Amino acid sequence: MKTQAAGEKAELIHYALSDCSLGGILVAFTATGVCAILFGDSPAALLADLKARFPHAERVMANADSSAELLYKVIAFVETPALGLDLPLDVKGTPFQRRVWQALREIPAGSTVSYSEIAQKIGSPKSVRAVAGACAANPIGIAIPCHRVVRIGGALAGFRWGIERKKALLSREACL
Repeated sequence: MKTQAAGEKAELIHYALSDCSLGGILVAFTATGVCAILFGDSPAALLADLKARFPHAERVMANADSSAELLYKVIAFVETPALGLDLPLDVKGTPFQRRVWQALREIPAGSTVSYSEIAQKIGSPKSVRAVAGACAANPIGIAIPCHRVVRIGGALAGFRWGIERKKALLSREACL
């Protein structure tokens, strides 16, 4: 984990909160792009998740003018995946996590793959548990579609934001 040096300016993260059919949603962004899309049951839980993921950042609620279009795009994609989601991303993670997350971004909507298939794809076939860990650590839900990863045989496995949200997302994408 990177620590902040004395005198070093903290990274600035703006965030916006709203509701969608999956419950509460938080979209956070830096000057580079979206760094988090989180789901939760309350604003307090969403803010705690953001703080845990970016403990050294300065977190500021975005004004409606700067976040409305971005928030609208994300919520519209949650509700209607056929719209697609093309956002600039500010992806922070280990090199292994970034390889997993890039592989996840290549899974087409309406499709699922297993954890072992992702491990094979990134050239690390014995790292199935580490792939699952990278999925769980994914801070940019839906834009990095970890909900499309299932167990061998298609059984649903855990999802950072709850199995019911995962089922809902996969159900919506199956209609594409």
